[in-house]
Amino acid sequence: MMRIDIDALTVEIAGARLVEEITLRADDAQLVGLVGPNGSGKSTLLRCVYRALSPSAGTVRIGGEDLYALSPRESARRLAALPQESSHEFDFTVAEIVAMGRMPHQGPTARASEEDRRTCETALAEVGAGHLADRGFLTLSGGEKQRVLIARAMAQHPRALVLDEPTNHLDIAQQLEVLALVRASGLTVLTALHDLNLAAVHCDVLHVIDSGRIVASGAPYDVLTPELLAEVFGVRAHRVPHPETGAVQLIFDRLLPVTPS
Repeated sequence: MMRIDIDALTVEIAGARLVEEITLRADDAQLVGLVGPNGSGKSTLLRCVYRALSPSAGTVRIGGEDLYALSPRESARRLAALPQESSHEFDFTVAEIVAMGRMPHQGPTARASEEDRRTCETALAEVGAGHLADRGFLTLSGGEKQRVLIARAMAQHPRALVLDEPTNHLDIAQQLEVLALVRASGLTVLTALHDLNLAAVHCDVLHVIDSGRIVASGAPYDVLTPELLAEVFGVRAHRVPHPETGAVQLIFDRLLPVTPS
C-alpha cells in the first residue's frame, strides 16, 4: 500500500486563493474523506493530487516521494484517479475505456497482453459491468459510465486511489456497492463525498473543508457534530446511530433564523 501526504498545499488562480495551506495525510489502506459545501475547495485539492493542477505552494508526496518529481508513468503506476467530470469525445467501447487503465504497465508498443485483458475483465466484473464490455461508452447512462470509470481505475492496479464524488449518478444500491468495493480493495483512498451519511459510514477519517481551509478533522463521529454542521453547511442536524454498525447518521432540518425575544 502507499501513504499520501499533503503538506501546506495552496492553490491561487487569478488572484483568488481557492485552497490555503491544507495539510493532511491518508495512511496505508485508509479511506480518508473530504466533505464540505460546494465550492469549498475539495475538487481543487484533489486535482493537485492527481496532477491535473499544479499547486501554487506546498507539496504532495506519495510513498514518501514528491509526486511531481515522478514521471507521469511512474505516478500512474502508484495512483489512479476518478475525476468528478470525465469527458470522452470519441465513442470508445467500454472494453477500450477500461483497457486505458493498463497503459502505465505496458511497453512502448502499448500492445495489450492476455494478462491485461484478464485484468480488465476482472475489473469490469467487480463493478457489475461485465455485460457492458462491447457497448459504446457514449451510449451508457450516467451510472453505467461511473462504474466503467471505476473499473478503469481498478484495472490500473494502483496502490492509491483519488476519487472525486465517486457516487455521482449512482442509485443508492450502486453507491453502497461502489464504496464497499473501494473499501475492499485495501488501497489507500482519498475521496471527496457529497453525502455526509455515506462518508460517516465508510470513511476512517474525515476532513471538513470550508472556504479552502480544513476546519475540522478526525473520526466521523467526532467531526460531524450539530454545531459544525450548522456553521459550515447551514443546516440543523440530528445525530442517530446506525442500527447495525453504530456509525453516526444524520437527519437534517433547515436551520431556522434566531428570532429576538
